[in-house]
Amino acid sequence: MNYQMIGYVNGRILLTEAALLALPMVVALLYGESAVPFLIPIAALVLTGLALSFRQPKRTALYARDGLAVVALAWIAVSAFGAVPFVLSGDIPSYVDAFFETVSGFTTTGASILTAVEPLSRGGLFWRSFTHWVGGMGVLVFVMAILPMSDGHGMHLLRAEVPGPSVGKLVSRMSDTAKILYGIYFVMTVIEIVLLLLGGMPLFDSCIHAFGSAGTGGFSCRNLSVGAYNSPYFDIVIGIFMLLFGVNFNLYYFLLIRRFRDVFHSEELRSYLLIVTAAVVAIAVDIVHIYGSAATSLRHAFFQVSSIITTTGYSSVDFNTWPTFSKAILVVLMFVGACAGSTGGGIKVARVVILIKASYGDMRRMLHPNAVSTVRFEGKPLTDRNLRSVHLFLTVYILVFTVSFLLLSLEQFDLITTFTALTACINNIGPGLELVGPMGNFAAFSPWSKLLLSFNMLVGRLEIFPTLLLFAPSIWKRRLLSRKIAP
Repeated sequence: MNYQMIGYVNGRILLTEAALLALPMVVALLYGESAVPFLIPIAALVLTGLALSFRQPKRTALYARDGLAVVALAWIAVSAFGAVPFVLSGDIPSYVDAFFETVSGFTTTGASILTAVEPLSRGGLFWRSFTHWVGGMGVLVFVMAILPMSDGHGMHLLRAEVPGPSVGKLVSRMSDTAKILYGIYFVMTVIEIVLLLLGGMPLFDSCIHAFGSAGTGGFSCRNLSVGAYNSPYFDIVIGIFMLLFGVNFNLYYFLLIRRFRDVFHSEELRSYLLIVTAAVVAIAVDIVHIYGSAATSLRHAFFQVSSIITTTGYSSVDFNTWPTFSKAILVVLMFVGACAGSTGGGIKVARVVILIKASYGDMRRMLHPNAVSTVRFEGKPLTDRNLRSVHLFLTVYILVFTVSFLLLSLEQFDLITTFTALTACINNIGPGLELVGPMGNFAAFSPWSKLLLSFNMLVGRLEIFPTLLLFAPSIWKRRLLSRKIAP
C-alpha cells in the first residue's frame, strides 16, 4: 500500500470539496443567509487538504488495492466534512443525523431523517441536493475531470468508484474519459433545468430536482416531493430524465460519435427498457381502480417505476397506499437497479442478466453434461473470471445484507419497515415502505442504526468491496510489519 500517495490523492479531493462548498455559500448569500456555516468547513478542508497534498510523494504508483482504499476513505471524508454546514446552520443540529443526510446525498440514496425540508435554509437545501449531482457520476471522477492525473492512477480509481461489473476507457486518456462523462452529465442536467423552467417551476426548485434526477438521488425542496406540484408535465419530464440518467453513459458517448449500432444492440439497454415497460403496465393495471383513469394510472406507474428502478426515490404519490402486488414489484425493482455505468444504484441490470444466463447455462449442462455452452453478454463471451466476479459480488452482497438486517432488527420496528429501510439504503434508493415510505423518514431510528445505514449506503454506492477493504487486517498489518523491518 502506498500510504503517502493515498493521503496525497485524498488531500486533493478535500481541496475540491472546499471549492464545491463555495457554490452553496453563494446561494446562501443571495438569499440573505449567513456564510459562516460554509466558511468554517471550507477553511478546515483547505487546511487538511494542503497538509495531505502539499508535496507529491516520490513513489506515485497506485495499484488496484490503493485505488479501492482511496475511494473508500475519500467518500467517508467528504461526507464527514460535508455534514458540518448542516450542524453549524442549525438545519440539522445532531452531527450523526447530519452525517446520515450527507452520506445519503453523496451516495445518491435520498433517505432522509428530516420530518420537513421546507423550513431548511436555502443554502442548506442547495448543498443537500448538490451532493447528489457530485456523487452521481462520482466524486473522484469529478476530481479527475478537473485536475491532472496519470492514467495509471485514474483507471484504478474509476474502476473502484463507477458502479457496474466493469469499467473501461472511452478514449485513450483516463482524464479525457472523465471529462467526456461529466460533459455529457452537465449538458443533460442543464437541458432538464431548462425544461422544468419552461413548465413554470422556479429556478431554485428546477435546479434542486434536476440535481436529484441527474444523480438519481431524490432529495426535494418540497415535503411532498414532486407530488407537491401536482403537474403531469413535471411528472413526465422528471420521469423521462430519471430513466435517461439510469442508462450507461458510454452509450451516450457512442451516440455522439455516431456508433448507433452499438447503442441499438446493447443487451443491457434492451433488458432495462423491457423491465421498465413490463413493470409500468403491470402496476398501471393494478392501480387503475384507485385513480379511475388509465392515463393517470399509467403516468403515476411510469413515474414511480422510473424513480425506483433508477434508485432516485422521488414520489408523485404515496405508493405506500398501493395494492400489495404493485408494492411488491417496486421492491423487486429496488434490487434490480439501473444500468452499469449510470448514476443509479442497485445490483445493476447487467449483473441480473448475466446471473440469469449463467443459471440457465448451469441447468442446461445438468441435462446435457457433454454439451459445450458459453455465456455471452453484449455479443461477447464471458470468461470464468467474469462470471466468478458477478457471483462473488452477489454472495458478499447477500452476506452484508443479512448481517445488517439482523443488526437493524434490534430496533424492534415492524418487519416491512426494517427490510425496506435496509433495502432502500444498500441499494441507494431512499424511500421504503411503512414508516420509511415516501411520506415517512428515518428519524425514528437510533443513532447507531443511522450509522449502520450510512455504512450500507456507502457499501451500496461503492459496490461493496472498497468499503469492506478498510476492515481487512492484512492492509494495516503490512504497514506495521514494514515499520518493524525498517532500520
